[in-house]
Amino acid sequence: MLPLGAVSGEGRGLTGLEAANARRWLARSMTFVIAMLAMTFCFAITARAENAASAGVMPAPLSSELAALRAKPAQPALTSAVLSAYVERRKALESFNAFDVPGPPQPLTGDVLSSYIERRSNPALDAIAAVDFGSSTVSTDALAAYVQGGYVPTGKRVKLATEERDCLAKAIYHEARGESEDGQWAVANVIINRAFSKKYPSTLCGVIYQNADKGRYRCQFTFACDGRSDVATEPRAWRRAQQMAEDAYADYVKGDTPDMLPRSVLYYHTTAVAPHWSKSFRRVAAIGSHIFYSPN
Repeated sequence: MLPLGAVSGEGRGLTGLEAANARRWLARSMTFVIAMLAMTFCFAITARAENAASAGVMPAPLSSELAALRAKPAQPALTSAVLSAYVERRKALESFNAFDVPGPPQPLTGDVLSSYIERRSNPALDAIAAVDFGSSTVSTDALAAYVQGGYVPTGKRVKLATEERDCLAKAIYHEARGESEDGQWAVANVIINRAFSKKYPSTLCGVIYQNADKGRYRCQFTFACDGRSDVATEPRAWRRAQQMAEDAYADYVKGDTPDMLPRSVLYYHTTAVAPHWSKSFRRVAAIGSHIFYSPN
């Protein structure tokens, strides 16, 4: 046996380096072939899985019932029965009043007044109801004197009372909605004090909107002549002001005040300003961001 690399006859055998290179080339070739076979196998498995998934989500065949339902028109035919049902439905909706939504204005009848009296106390109506018209104390002359002495029809009284409460609620809301309950009552107290005073108009609306027609910022209460809308934008504060005005007006018509301040208190201003007139009056109280004064 010849040693590796020896010469035999006319030819020459591979050297050790060449044999090693041949083996490495063969190993690389086999690795490439194996990798290609593995990749081909993976592609085949993936394609088969995708075909199987696609076959599993095919839509079910359309049944005859569903096909018949789809064939029907989307809207029912416009028949007399459909029109009658629509008309009846509209009537039912228009007559629905479960939420006590105010309807159109009603004529002022005895029934309407009776309903109003049941919900609100009206001293004038109470006084009339207490009179015994069957006795001889009520005569034509007495009734004539009553009319001449300032008689106001009941309907007008109701309207004026509603306006007075609304004016007072707006003043409480715009002047003191950010104040405590005592602070809001104090503002209402000043307004009622002025109405009872002979120095100001005798009605709450008259007091609140006094000089509002003289120009911007020339009235008694800023909100009444600042050029902006008086409509409330904070529902919760507005409901609170309305309830407070309701209670204050009930005292007012009986000649009472909220008793938060003395009846002599007629003026106030916020702590953010120091008007020159404040030095001319007597300081009585400070509630929240308002300071209250009485004439000297």
